Amino acid sequence: MWNRRGFLKKSALSAMAAALGTEIVFAKHLPKGLKPVVFQNTEEILPGKHPDLVILNDRPWNVETPPHLLNDLITPGDKMFIRNNGLLPENVNPKSWTLTIEGESAKQSKTYTLKELKEKFEHHTYQLTLECGGNGRAGYYPPASGNQWTEGAVSCGQWTGVRLKDVLNDVGVKSDAIYIGYYGKDEHVSGDPDKDPISRGVPIAKAMEDESLIAWSLNGEEIPRMNGYPLRLVFGGWPASCSGKWLEKIVIRNIVHDGAKMTGTSYRVPKTPVEPGTKVPESDFEIIESMPVKSLITFPKSGAMISKGNSLNVNGHAWAGDLEVAAMELSIDFGATWQRVKLDKPANRLAWQHWSGEVTFPKPGYYEVWAKATDVNGKSQPMVIPGWNPKGYLNNSCHRIAIKVLES
Repeated sequence: MWNRRGFLKKSALSAMAAALGTEIVFAKHLPKGLKPVVFQNTEEILPGKHPDLVILNDRPWNVETPPHLLNDLITPGDKMFIRNNGLLPENVNPKSWTLTIEGESAKQSKTYTLKELKEKFEHHTYQLTLECGGNGRAGYYPPASGNQWTEGAVSCGQWTGVRLKDVLNDVGVKSDAIYIGYYGKDEHVSGDPDKDPISRGVPIAKAMEDESLIAWSLNGEEIPRMNGYPLRLVFGGWPASCSGKWLEKIVIRNIVHDGAKMTGTSYRVPKTPVEPGTKVPESDFEIIESMPVKSLITFPKSGAMISKGNSLNVNGHAWAGDLEVAAMELSIDFGATWQRVKLDKPANRLAWQHWSGEVTFPKPGYYEVWAKATDVNGKSQPMVIPGWNPKGYLNNSCHRIAIKVLES
């Protein structure tokens, strides 16, 4: 469909025009990588992805998963949300792909091929929860700028790769190391090769955790192209922006990494609560690290209808950043009362936890089922939108779905 320079081929334009029944006027001016909007939300425009994913933005791609599609215990690749900051790299060849480790706190600079990573280091597999820091942004008022995620920018796939700490130790880490940063092969939306779309990182302690991976596989298969193929970082429990995609370089730093979207107000929240709409000085922000406790109802789909006298099975997932979830509760009376439901242990640290329960309704009418998780430190999800912040991060309010109980 696309030629070498990233423009739609004439044959593709002709086919689209035929499907529309009219000429695509000014088609020659369509920016690189874009399709006419009428052809979005299809399997063809997002190869390998479920057709019911919701596109929030296509330059760069930002696509969320409706909650009812997240009912799998392990998130399939075709249902995994997409949060990209730049344009996808072209001409990806895993045979020639390399990863370089360097930096002022590296004892040496070293480059590995993908084949060398697989052969030199022990392989590890973990289920790891990834959630966009802006998941739930659409709930804030006054509105916060950015992609208006609802609840679907979260996943828990089974990732396979090598431990980041094993690779870092092979290179050598100096005693003054405090952070690592990553660089990927994605392209800045401006097309400027001197600009990085994103270059974030984590403190060295997070990098050295057992579950911190350099991964090449998702659920036993290649990582989807939109999600970082052929190589990416995966840091469960922290904002997914830390988990760099299309990974080509890691730098070991003796300062907090200062790459693109690590400075200013990106992925930061005010250190203390502020009134909605407040303009907060940059010096009063802090970097988001472990994500807050949260849960999601994945069955049934909101809007379900049942006959009176029938109970309703409800299930979903819960997670709590670096912590474990200790309790899960449901309410059918807008939070006036809560009932405990079954909560499974995580498959491994930093995996989400599955929960299930059964609710009954006293009479026909409209109801809402609310879900609330509590972490091991006793902190629970708020029933309503938590403290406002300028960038709309960390909305972990209770997820709720609508239910109608019919007379018969």
